[in-house]
Amino acid sequence: MSVILLSSLLVIYGCGSKGGTTPPPNPCAGVTITVAGTISHPITGSSNGSINASASGGSSGFTYSINGSAFQTSGNFPALAAGSYTIVAKNTEGCTGSTAFTLTPINPCTGVTINVTGTTVNPTFTTVSNGSISATASGSSGFTYNLNGGVFQASGNFANLAVGTYTVVAKDLNGCTGSTVFILTAPNPCTGITINVTATTINPTTAAAANGSISASASGSTGFTFNINGGTFQATGNFNNLGQGTYTIVAKDLNGCTGSASFTLTAPNPCTGVTITVSTVVTGNRPCESNNGSIVATGSGGTGPYTFSINAGVFQASNNFINLGAAAYAISAKDANGCVGTTNATVNTLTAGPLFQAVRTLLNNNCVSCHNNSVSEGGMNWTVDCNIVNFKDRINSRAVTGSLSAMPPTGLLPASERQKITNWVNAGGRFTD
Repeated sequence: MSVILLSSLLVIYGCGSKGGTTPPPNPCAGVTITVAGTISHPITGSSNGSINASASGGSSGFTYSINGSAFQTSGNFPALAAGSYTIVAKNTEGCTGSTAFTLTPINPCTGVTINVTGTTVNPTFTTVSNGSISATASGSSGFTYNLNGGVFQASGNFANLAVGTYTVVAKDLNGCTGSTVFILTAPNPCTGITINVTATTINPTTAAAANGSISASASGSTGFTFNINGGTFQATGNFNNLGQGTYTIVAKDLNGCTGSASFTLTAPNPCTGVTITVSTVVTGNRPCESNNGSIVATGSGGTGPYTFSINAGVFQASNNFINLGAAAYAISAKDANGCVGTTNATVNTLTAGPLFQAVRTLLNNNCVSCHNNSVSEGGMNWTVDCNIVNFKDRINSRAVTGSLSAMPPTGLLPASERQKITNWVNAGGRFTD
């Protein structure tokens, strides 16, 4: 019994001592899985690239993973953007292989030239918007169009255009563009049009009045409006309340074509046929005093009231000119209409009066021997007329009243002679008395 147990133990322990359970063989040992593929690069900015991978080596039944994603039965990976991708292929026994692929963006417009052509219809006038552009593009496909940077549209037709410069851009499905500039012009509606302006005028009644008028009309076209001196255009060519002056009338037709003419309004000369006569009353200048001549003027022949001037000076309301010396003066009278007449008036030096002459003779006979240019006793020279006038009080006190000392020294003059002095002094003692 002991042996049987031992032999059982030997069997049991003997098997264990020989290594226990033997591990299974590695199915991937010596197996190399190769991943190959074809790539399609994406368009710049798009995710339309792809990788189509296939594996070989080892058993079949491959599945595929991209950048660590879940494995799939197909090795085709679409909708890829530019970038680096690692494709892992795994067979049914779990053996794997991998390959890295790089997708780079491609410019879809490289080598693409898009040409834009078109036909234009010019607007009929410069002021209307009835022109059009019909554009087409070639060199690619799937075109849309825009005008002067506007929204793209499916058609290259653009209507309701005015005179101007337009840029049409065509864009294909890949965003490649081409453009052309179109210029729309309008025929000049004024070519060959000559607008003539004529008018009848009414002059203002006076230079200060604003009651003149111009009635203008135009020919050479239709639908005229008119303005005067650059003012606002109006439907009629009638312009009223005008003073004298030059006016330019412009006529404009429906198409904006213009013609012009100038008209001059003049007021009648209120002085035509009018003769202003100037009359004067002159008072001469009295010697031995400051200027004391005067001229009093009157006007006639025109429309009053009159104003007056002397020697082309400022006109004044007064007709009296005083403090004038002996000289010739031009006296003018101007009536209410500005008509002027002129005359010459002379202020003369007045002659010596009889009383003065009697005193002068008395002094010459009795006093000049001591009072002359050579001998002037007391500083008096009675050969100078104005000395006699200026010192009449001295003469009176010496020769008439004998105050201070009697003159002449030989004794007072006879009463009749002294009376001559008294009469002159009482009359004013002036040169003209």
